Amino acid sequence: MPELPEVETIARGLHKSVAGDVIDSVWLGSKPEPLKSLPQEIVATLEARRIATVRRVGKHIVFDLEVDGAPGRAGSKRKLTGARPIQTGGQWIVHLGMTGRMLVCKPEDEIEKHTHAIVKLASGRELRFVDPRRFGRLSVARGFEAPGSEPLQVELERFVGLFRGRKTPIKSALLNQKLLSGVGNIYADESLFRARIRPRWRAASLSREDLRRLYLAVREVLTEAIELGGSSVSDYVDADGEEGFFQLQHRVYGREGEPCLVCKTYIKRVVIAGRSSHYCPKCQK
Repeated sequence: MPELPEVETIARGLHKSVAGDVIDSVWLGSKPEPLKSLPQEIVATLEARRIATVRRVGKHIVFDLEVDGAPGRAGSKRKLTGARPIQTGGQWIVHLGMTGRMLVCKPEDEIEKHTHAIVKLASGRELRFVDPRRFGRLSVARGFEAPGSEPLQVELERFVGLFRGRKTPIKSALLNQKLLSGVGNIYADESLFRARIRPRWRAASLSREDLRRLYLAVREVLTEAIELGGSSVSDYVDADGEEGFFQLQHRVYGREGEPCLVCKTYIKRVVIAGRSSHYCPKCQK
């Protein structure tokens, strides 16, 4: 599943490509699974709207739409992480699920199998939502917000307070989107490794110093991953169809049985709450 760095990368690419463009028409496929809002509601919210910004909120791509007003400038530079909308003309919310992709295409480009939505733009380009496994979701909203704190903006004391006293494993707590919105399996494992914390340890057992290291590790890992375009470990590509490179920097995730890059101890995998977790028995103790 695309996590915060992948969604941030896609949102930035989409903003650069389509901000300021106007939506001419919307085609929705016949499969009901991707639609979280009624089809007619999606069409009514999107058609004839100008795309003001494209940004990330948690693991969601948010298109902020303008009803009218001065034309936006395609490719305009805005701070997208946790950014607030310019004005409200409705919002188009895209969650990529496990295998979803949001691509900028030309009309003559072949339409891929499992294309569930095509949004035609005044510039002649198209936004296409492709999702083979159909876990992605399309919806419309106003004032959409993530359920948890923004990992790259939350302050240290707030971060410490989110986890202090919780009896669940720290790995499970990191994946709780109501606490931190955007962190998933890959970046939880990588952050815990850098913070020298085992994924099974209860959040309540961690000292303030442990949580401080984790706070810094989460920010460091997410920032590095964004700079490298995310991790392409499955079907992930950005809005231009390009893969990311952070998977080349993974120190524990997906490396079960391989030697630790720091101490050469073999990486182990455990299952916590149904999710695989990777760690180094020596570095994380």
